[in-house]
Amino acid sequence: MTSMGTYRHLSRCSTDTGHFMVLAIDHREILLNQLNKYAPQPLTDAEFTSFKQQIISAANRDISAVLVDPAYGLGAGIATRTIRGQLGILTPLEVTNYSLHPSQQTIDLLPDWSIEQAKQVGSDGVKLLLPYHPDADNAEDKHDIVAQIVEHCQRLQIPFFLEPIVYSLDPTKPVSNADLREISVSMARRFCVMGVDVLKLQFPVDTKQSSDEAEWRAACDELNAACNVPWAILSGGVDYPTFAKQVRIACEAGASGVIVGRAVWAEAVALQGAARTEFITTKMMERVRELAQICEKYAHPWMARVVAPDAAVNWYAQH
Repeated sequence: MTSMGTYRHLSRCSTDTGHFMVLAIDHREILLNQLNKYAPQPLTDAEFTSFKQQIISAANRDISAVLVDPAYGLGAGIATRTIRGQLGILTPLEVTNYSLHPSQQTIDLLPDWSIEQAKQVGSDGVKLLLPYHPDADNAEDKHDIVAQIVEHCQRLQIPFFLEPIVYSLDPTKPVSNADLREISVSMARRFCVMGVDVLKLQFPVDTKQSSDEAEWRAACDELNAACNVPWAILSGGVDYPTFAKQVRIACEAGASGVIVGRAVWAEAVALQGAARTEFITTKMMERVRELAQICEKYAHPWMARVVAPDAAVNWYAQH
């Protein structure tokens, strides 16, 4: 049975009908490097923060929650009320290092940031990005990290959104679709029983390797059958038209919504001034609203997979 606090937080970061329509803008070094590539001069902290706040401000009435980093997204978002009071908040726990192949990466947590701090400032969930292969030498170490975070989140009654990303053990080769599907399903089973609250999952088919939508559907059906907790689909850097198809198929299979970043706002990075504002307020928002409509029509409510807390009149005595 889910705790009262965790259940409430899940409600806060979903729509009234129980779907996750979450905008992800927690990208840090990789996004800053991309912005600097197109900017006339390197961005200051204030300018990087401003970019994120512009994205959030445009979307905050059409999303259920926002996934933001504490440094450039969360603090300013709260202080300026760009993150409105009714908007759910998810925050990351990990340091990201995209310069290394996932097989060489370690899981490093953000310094001077903790699950307790996330809870204190009003976060409705914490997220961990976890590069994962079950046959990697460090797989058991990663299981231990997940178990520790599960225990911590259960104690604080805050949802744990786990984002396990399948990678190839051979840095010179991509993951085959057969392996991607098999590992996606097996890791979903493993992490569900460990007590994570929501899985943030990549699409279980590399659509560059296969455009067969029947294969996509079968893989999503298999993935959904392996999940006994709610799951949401991530965009993973694919283009928007592809992602929109993925979302519909995943939600029809049983996903509870999306946690989407670059698929909706990526082109804004290369733009400046009025051109950027125009893109964000028009094209980006068209995409956000279309995804919201897809989720509303096809996504399965997270409540179908989560046992509601005991609401007996004395529930708080055991809380």
